[in-house]
Amino acid sequence: MIKYIVNDKPLLEQNVEGFVYFVPQDFSFDKVCGKIAKDYFSELKQFMKKRDFTGAKGQSLTLPIAQSKNLKHIIFIGLGKKNKAYDIETYRRMVAKSIRIAECQKITSLALEVPATKSDFGFDITFMAQQTVVATLLADYTFDEFVSEKSRISRVEKIVCVVSKKECKKVELAVKEGSIIGDAVNNARHWIDLPANKLAPIDVVKRAKDLAKKHGLKITVFDEKKAEKLGMGGLKAVGMGSDHDAQMVIMEYSCKKKNAPTIALVGKGITFDSGGINLKPTGYLETMKEDMSGAAAVINALSAIAQFKPNVNVVAVTPLAENMVSGRANHPGDIITFYNGTTAIVGNTDAEGRLVLADALAYVDKNFKPAVIVDIATLTGGCAYAIGPFFSGLLTDDEKLAETLNVSGKKTGYALWRLPFVDDY
Repeated sequence: MIKYIVNDKPLLEQNVEGFVYFVPQDFSFDKVCGKIAKDYFSELKQFMKKRDFTGAKGQSLTLPIAQSKNLKHIIFIGLGKKNKAYDIETYRRMVAKSIRIAECQKITSLALEVPATKSDFGFDITFMAQQTVVATLLADYTFDEFVSEKSRISRVEKIVCVVSKKECKKVELAVKEGSIIGDAVNNARHWIDLPANKLAPIDVVKRAKDLAKKHGLKITVFDEKKAEKLGMGGLKAVGMGSDHDAQMVIMEYSCKKKNAPTIALVGKGITFDSGGINLKPTGYLETMKEDMSGAAAVINALSAIAQFKPNVNVVAVTPLAENMVSGRANHPGDIITFYNGTTAIVGNTDAEGRLVLADALAYVDKNFKPAVIVDIATLTGGCAYAIGPFFSGLLTDDEKLAETLNVSGKKTGYALWRLPFVDDY
């Protein structure tokens, strides 16, 4: 866990092992590096020239220095050419790059100046501080729970955010907000990384209950018998082939504002997807522990929302099941009845996501009457084939919602690509 400190001491006077400088392409050497060259390395300009370091986007250069008889490092990272303003995603990626460099150099503490000029990235210093923390936490994440020799893993333990004295208090608040976001994202990533023998549906339930207790959230859980009694035929059908019972988790955050609207988050939670009788081939099975990513996302999103306390009610609904092959598994051609009474025929048992989500969506629509439902799922590899790995597909017939999500995605580094949603589709 990284410890964050905010203060106004000059960068090179911070008690850390590494100092990070983000520099534009073709930067002024005297302005950026004059003092460094004077105090630590008089041949720095020639050194940069020999290494072809110009500040181009993604370039980096690490300079070891002696400071008070201690070995330290100055890390230069290029931001590239600036037009009107840098893209905020460029900053996030360069911040993450500084963490990677530090880990490779076994640097355990860093100091960096948080960009304070809105014209540089289009956002004020508080948002830049928040995103600095989010980017460093995400870059620092590693799935090490089962690593036996943890001493071999190098981690950054402390980051100092340097700002002006008048900005310290509000940046400290932004750092806390960034920590809430980064921790929630990393917790979701950790759940996704856990193998299926360590995270069955009931294990997700236990983790959800722990988060609900910690953050004061209401939680309701339907076991398989309860779900079947309620008429959730989709969830029941998908979970039938597994020794692990299916579950449905409903978590609720309620604000204090009267008549506040409700936003519903629905996340697919297939803790392992074998494909069922329509078995997946080798090459696809190996990553199917990740098919509960939607559930991990919405449950942990609610843990963050509970800490931010927005003036809106939020409910997270996650259908949890393991899609396995056995004598009890549902068959292609089976006819099932969902929570809302709709019937469907199972054309392919590997299309299980839409079956469990149908029950979850019908339940949240009937019982919470939300203003908006956001459904998050690892539903089909066809989406990745269509738009690649850097976007998530967005389907909606609501123009205003699409624009809101798109703007938010650009701001936070979660890029969306709206897919066609016409009648023919």
